[in-house]
Amino acid sequence: MPKESGQRSLVIVESPTKARTIERFLGKDYVVKASNGHIRDLPQSQSEVPLKYKTAPWKDLGVDVDNDFWPLYVVPASKKAHVKELKELVKNAKEIYLATDEDREGESISWHLLETLKPTVPIKRLVFHEITKEAIQHALENPRDIDFSLVEAQETRRIVDRLFGYRVSPLLWKKMARGLSAGRVQSVSVRLLVERERDRIRFRSASYWGLKATFAKNGENFETELTYVGDRRVAMSRDFDPDTGLLKEKDGLFTLSGPEAEKLRAEVLAAQAKVASVEQKPFTRSPAAPYVTSTLQQDGNRKLRLSARRTMTIAQQLYENGFITYMRTDSTTLSNEALQGAHKYIGANFGAEYQLPAPRQYQTKVKNAQEAHEAIRPAGEDFADAARVRQQLGPEAGKVYEMILRRTLASQMPDARGTNIVVIVEAGSGRFRAAGKTVEFPGFLRAYLAGEDLTAELGGHEKVLPSMAANDLLKTGEVDAQERHTQPPSRFTEGALIRELERLGIGRPSTWATIVDLVLSRSYAFKKGTALVPTFTAMAVVGLLEKHFANVVDYAFTARLEDDLDAISRGEADRNTYLRSFYFGNGHPGLKALVEKGEESIDPREVCGLPIGKTEDGQEIEVRIGRYGPFLSMGELRTGVPDDTPPDYLTVERAVEMLEIAAKGPEALGEDPETGKPVFLKAGRFGPYVQLGEAEEGVKPKMASLLPGMAETEVDLALALRLLTLPRVIGPHPETGEEVLAANGRFGPYVKSGEEIRSIPPGDVSPLDITLEKAVELLKQPKGRRGRAEPAAPLKELGPHPGTDKPLKILAGRFGPYVTDGEINASVPRGTAPEDVNMEQAVALLEARALRIAEGGGKRPVRKKASKKKATKKAAKKRVAKKAKKTIKKA
Repeated sequence: MPKESGQRSLVIVESPTKARTIERFLGKDYVVKASNGHIRDLPQSQSEVPLKYKTAPWKDLGVDVDNDFWPLYVVPASKKAHVKELKELVKNAKEIYLATDEDREGESISWHLLETLKPTVPIKRLVFHEITKEAIQHALENPRDIDFSLVEAQETRRIVDRLFGYRVSPLLWKKMARGLSAGRVQSVSVRLLVERERDRIRFRSASYWGLKATFAKNGENFETELTYVGDRRVAMSRDFDPDTGLLKEKDGLFTLSGPEAEKLRAEVLAAQAKVASVEQKPFTRSPAAPYVTSTLQQDGNRKLRLSARRTMTIAQQLYENGFITYMRTDSTTLSNEALQGAHKYIGANFGAEYQLPAPRQYQTKVKNAQEAHEAIRPAGEDFADAARVRQQLGPEAGKVYEMILRRTLASQMPDARGTNIVVIVEAGSGRFRAAGKTVEFPGFLRAYLAGEDLTAELGGHEKVLPSMAANDLLKTGEVDAQERHTQPPSRFTEGALIRELERLGIGRPSTWATIVDLVLSRSYAFKKGTALVPTFTAMAVVGLLEKHFANVVDYAFTARLEDDLDAISRGEADRNTYLRSFYFGNGHPGLKALVEKGEESIDPREVCGLPIGKTEDGQEIEVRIGRYGPFLSMGELRTGVPDDTPPDYLTVERAVEMLEIAAKGPEALGEDPETGKPVFLKAGRFGPYVQLGEAEEGVKPKMASLLPGMAETEVDLALALRLLTLPRVIGPHPETGEEVLAANGRFGPYVKSGEEIRSIPPGDVSPLDITLEKAVELLKQPKGRRGRAEPAAPLKELGPHPGTDKPLKILAGRFGPYVTDGEINASVPRGTAPEDVNMEQAVALLEARALRIAEGGGKRPVRKKASKKKATKKAAKKRVAKKAKKTIKKA
């Protein structure tokens, strides 16, 4: 049946934010709807498997491995209502545009939409790497078909991950502990952390001495480092073997001892210092390429202390609001539009001397074709100002955008030029070295300097030495003899792990943040500061995989799999050939054979043990992975290991100490004067705590954790008894009469009265000492979200609502500015500056939003406390509609 001329085109994207942004660029002839990610996937549980496949031998996998790896796709229960809504929209559309992202994942989402919705009208695929009016218009004028090679590559990756996870994880449950998981890339990433930790465990520190001397020329001081004694070079950290702590090569090296360093210090102080040589070399420094996904995540972690996931969430927000180009890319190329925009911005903000005569080009190092073919940069030709982004999306988004803007501009600015200076000073038998640098033309560095005082800000890039020439005499200042120690290899941070995965060719732009998330969420690593520390469980799992699945966790093998997926995405390789080789083998054991062999040969007693070493009398100490976590074992002795214990910390000496303490049991700090029961200081899985009395059958003794920042050494009987008073009643609330409590909980100290709970800020008063007045003051403060900063100030305060007297404000939200009366939120239309919104417009926006809620077209943004009585969904809907209608009536 032909469609009526009044029908509109349907555009489907992944997210509501992207839908709202695109909708503003399209006229009334288009309806834009979000799919909310994938609308179907492999079954996550047996309950999702259709009845006719319940008895299939492959039902647990969701993939028929004997039938060309046919995947069983199902629409999850949570997506069925949405799919039904999309089908209704398809019925009334004259044509369908699938406008999901232009990578493998986006192509796959479009294909699943096509397969599930089964439209009978024309289907077109829209691709764009930035959400601007020009880019959307260009995409509409140049639609294409779905790229089935990209779809097959994504489907192959999904099947491989399913086969690996669903075949290897149950083996870990059986041989080691329930709840463990394995993943094709996740396990390789954990192996990187484990190998670095093994390096730290093998590490033997070496000590050596050096001299630091300050000299002066014409009253200007400069610092130097001892490099030679006579003709022999002084040993430095890099000269020692990290595994033995001994010098790698002794010939020609001089190792200072403490007495020798002090003797040389006295000699230097007594001698006349002079300049032996001055060497000046010009340098040029070129800017880094524009951001790709990996470098953006690394800098987000290094510069802004953001996790990879948080960086990508903000980048997605910037992209969907039209501020940057597509954020999952491994290309460093900039389009002509970007080059023109950067050239114009540089001229307007920095001057003509910072403009390049011809664009600077960067060579993309990767060959896979499935990702977007432009670097991450500000969208359009007229780059948005960072202040505008901060105002619309908040300070965090503003910082990430500013980082992207500066990197893009710097890539199209001249090299920085300057001079490196090396000065050698002789004093007695010692030769000292000083290095300096001056910047003559900042070039691209100007993009990173925000202020007007260029000379002052360049100080961070310079180290200026006094003007000197050979044979100049110098005045000797302080000379310090310093003992130094070699340091173990640094652990990976999130950014460093992503950089290493990229170097090895493992993972792709769309997967790196997810990989890090999985490693942290599956009990395989924890954070110590910014460092990723593998757990003992991770050490054991990697040991099992290395021994029984060596190919699967081999770096080169995993990288080749990624290259094979890229070849499938380019149409150069066959999906089924790849999957058969991976699962059944082809000249090497496949995953199926490895799992079957592991079922027979893996000994749980062997793989669950991690040797620590032997005691002086030859007793073996090991950490074992048990049902409730890792524990130490030596003969008949056992004791638990706290979850946050770094593996390199647990030496033989520390292990023996822990086992001896466990063997004799905790020593009592003293007796509680009220009950006569002993008070113990114990170490538990989640840290140290105090306990009143012994555990009795059916009765749990009273326990209290130490407060944050409290050391075990400072806990005596008096402090332990005070800790055991928590939670303590401070007194009645002066306004409500309810008791006010001070306590120490899972997330730190807090105060509570009735249903109101507020955290006690770190560094503030202790819950042991907090007064009633201070507690009431905290309880009066607005409730915040744990771990988040205080709410930002309103962008604009409009005053009381003319109908309800509720204060109307414009706030910065995750998806842009919005008007709120405290109960209903309404987005400020794109293109409208928050400061330009008046009371009349705000009321109209809230009325339209309230009406939409009443008609069932939107959800309440502010959650109310749930009623104690369980109401039906229908009744809840009626209440929302009734409240919304009242709001409209009052207005």
